[in-house]
Amino acid sequence: MRVEQPRAVHVAEAVLRLRTRKLPDPALIGNAGSFFKNPQVDAALAATLRMRHPGLPQWPQADGSIKLSAAWMVEATGCKGLREGDAGISERHALVLVNHGAASGAQLWALAVRVRDAVHMRFGVLLEAEPRVLP
Repeated sequence: MRVEQPRAVHVAEAVLRLRTRKLPDPALIGNAGSFFKNPQVDAALAATLRMRHPGLPQWPQADGSIKLSAAWMVEATGCKGLREGDAGISERHALVLVNHGAASGAQLWALAVRVRDAVHMRFGVLLEAEPRVLP
């Protein structure tokens, strides 16, 4: 079987199709895209998590740390699809906070903190917000 080198335009089209399928359209529902970064932990914690949660995706990094799937951890806490008033976690992607109408910044932040704390309680890993949050 011969595999051809993909052209940049084909890669871009594939990425757009994937994003359209996974992420809510910001023109239809307010969101900032992926809200939490994939955390990096040391090898010892990664090994402990691998034993306790064998399905948790892990990716070794050049510096010896291990990157974990934030989306998998959020989903495992049951927060995917969670809604508090108009603030919510997307049902399509566990890292996307959405505004279903009139949620304030404070309400969205409170939901983000609730999700962050749920992940921390279950996995001992503190998620970091990806977008810059202004006071």
